[in-house]
Amino acid sequence: RPRDSPMLEVVVVRHAEKLADGNDPALSDRGRARAQRLAHLLRDAPLVAVYSTDTQRTRQTAKPSADGHGLAVTIYDPRVPPAAFVARLKAMHPTGTVLVVGHHNTAPAIAAALCRCGVEPMAETEFDRVMRVRFAADGTARLSVERD
Repeated sequence: RPRDSPMLEVVVVRHAEKLADGNDPALSDRGRARAQRLAHLLRDAPLVAVYSTDTQRTRQTAKPSADGHGLAVTIYDPRVPPAAFVARLKAMHPTGTVLVVGHHNTAPAIAAALCRCGVEPMAETEFDRVMRVRFAADGTARLSVERD
């Protein structure tokens, strides 16, 4: 492993665009295209785990990335406090890349718990933020944000 590569990288996103109907809507065409772009973004990453809440829109956002690496999507409970979820993630996955797909009201809090830094809230209309938290060998974390 190169010295400057992270021990662990956690990529936190909100689910992609969804259809407007029902209490568990599927992804829209736009959302399915965004899920494919996310899989493309992560195609060369050493992806070791993919986590999603148990809704159609989050599972459908996570699935192309998981499929591209031969992984199953692991369902997590978004009601677990972010600090507890993050502690479990770090214990289970000391190295590699982990994808976490959440919601506009949970993804920023998960990223904040990972980096122990401030993370802007997400608007209901924001779908393109990709938050990457990289851990160095000494345990320090750095957040970077990109748009897909």
